[in-house]
Amino acid sequence: MFAQLLLVLASLSLIHDLSHIKAIGKSEGTLPSDVVIEAIVSLVLATMGASMRTPTLKEITWASEMKTRTVEEMDTRIGFVPWGQTTANP
Repeated sequence: MFAQLLLVLASLSLIHDLSHIKAIGKSEGTLPSDVVIEAIVSLVLATMGASMRTPTLKEITWASEMKTRTVEEMDTRIGFVPWGQTTANP
């Protein structure tokens, strides 16, 4: 939340600075250093906040998946059904 507010502040500062430069008739040069610093700090804070709020990672191996499922749930394709047990009508 703070990172988003800081980014909005940086963009508003940039708009204000650009309108001031155009009003006095100067050519546009480089970005002001305070806007660049605010944007970089906002990016760092947003990255840290996003990485801290992520849930714990889950194991994605076949063995961990089979701990929660049975073989019958996994082998439901038609190729694994014996010919005598098909439910399709002829």
